[in-house]
Amino acid sequence: MHILRLTFAALWICAASAAFAQIKSVNAPDFDPDGPATAKRAANAYDSKKTEAKNLEQIGWHDLAARSAYQPSIKKQGQRWIIYIGHHGGRATNPLNGTQEENGTSILDITDVRKPKLLFHIPGDKGKEAPGRETGGAQMTRICGGGELPHADPSKFYLLRTFGETGQQIWDVTTPERPKLVWRIDGLQSTHKNDWDCKSGLALLVHTGTSDIWKIQRVTHVYDLSNPEQPRKIREISLPEHLKGAEQAGPAALHGPILGRNGLDRVFFGYGTNKDGAAVILDKQKVLANAALPTGESLQEMEIGRLTLPSFMGAHTTFPLYGMKPTRFSKDKVEQSRNFIVVVNENNTTACGEARQMAYFVDVTDEKHPMGIAAYEPDERAGKFCDRGGRFGAHASNESLAEPFYGKLMFFSWFNAGVRMLDVQDPYAPKEVGYFIPARNMNTDTRCDDEKLRRGCVPVVQINNVEVDERGFVYAVDRANSGLFILRVTGPARNIMGQMIK
Repeated sequence: MHILRLTFAALWICAASAAFAQIKSVNAPDFDPDGPATAKRAANAYDSKKTEAKNLEQIGWHDLAARSAYQPSIKKQGQRWIIYIGHHGGRATNPLNGTQEENGTSILDITDVRKPKLLFHIPGDKGKEAPGRETGGAQMTRICGGGELPHADPSKFYLLRTFGETGQQIWDVTTPERPKLVWRIDGLQSTHKNDWDCKSGLALLVHTGTSDIWKIQRVTHVYDLSNPEQPRKIREISLPEHLKGAEQAGPAALHGPILGRNGLDRVFFGYGTNKDGAAVILDKQKVLANAALPTGESLQEMEIGRLTLPSFMGAHTTFPLYGMKPTRFSKDKVEQSRNFIVVVNENNTTACGEARQMAYFVDVTDEKHPMGIAAYEPDERAGKFCDRGGRFGAHASNESLAEPFYGKLMFFSWFNAGVRMLDVQDPYAPKEVGYFIPARNMNTDTRCDDEKLRRGCVPVVQINNVEVDERGFVYAVDRANSGLFILRVTGPARNIMGQMIK
């Protein structure tokens, strides 16, 4: 019997090694002595070949040429719906031309969501090899139509994207199959999440600021992109504590901004990704004021409210839910309407190796005094997510204000816990009403318990970002190369949705 057990163990190890060999990986080592043990732990936690879903149904998929994916942006262009997907660094063969290209921006026609079609891939920056990180690429995408912008050619469409960590670019994507570069800035550092308000043309570009002004990387560069072919820089801003000479340390570097839309004169910032974080609300009009050089006083003047987070939490995404009317307050004589922000932290470490990052709901009706009211995370114990491999924890929320979902349903990317869907009609009591965790596929890359030493590596899905559109579809992309997943809401959760474009 003892010999039989050894035989089964040997067979299992061989099978696991064969499975690893089939996976195209940029993170796994040639030999990983901890791999089989990590794979066994993951196999005991869940069936990686089985999709897990509740009230979310997959209706479309694209492999994205096995590129690591970050930010999806969806736009209706004429009679077509187009999705632009930014990628982390790496390289793969472009199936349209057979050429190996640095990961950049994939452009797909999703008019038929069941059959997404790759139209073009714009290569990105090569970046640098760094264990546990995907440098290079072109991870951010924002899209505006010329007809929405105040001073642009109404017949055109424009893509704003980062170029690796070293540049910012604008492309004319009027014909998505033939994008044309119209503007670029090179020689930058630490680019990350941008935002662009199509109605006003105001854009916030994130990268390193002027060295003799700031003591921190990643500040906000305010641009007028009302005519994307004639960009105009307005100013640089950050927090007063980030100025050179400021005595206070302040929150960690900026992760990304979200501009208030539909007349909301606010900008919402997330500082610190997974530690030393803050969610900050600024006055949009004061952000636009043209100051020659930022001072502590001018920066403080534009700040309306700030939620300082514990040292072990960051703010990746700060999403506004303004003008909400929870039914619990419907009989109150005052303050029936409330304003909220949803603050999402980001887990950066695999195998639950750091403080758990989550999603927090904050009442900012009195913007000067933000008040935390609720929190959400999937139950790790029920899903055994810490044992599955890769990251478990929050990453980001959807950022679209699409009518079918805004103020009703929100979607969160949660790495190995997939997409999480919440009913947010009452932010004092958000409820999980669905989830989607795709099965691992042939392209799924490995993630390691120790990314630096590349030990304990297994292939595992890492849902990275999620977005929605006016048709009522949900789009999730995977950091670990598993592709684009197109989803629809089903079951009782569908009754929560608002009006959709057909």
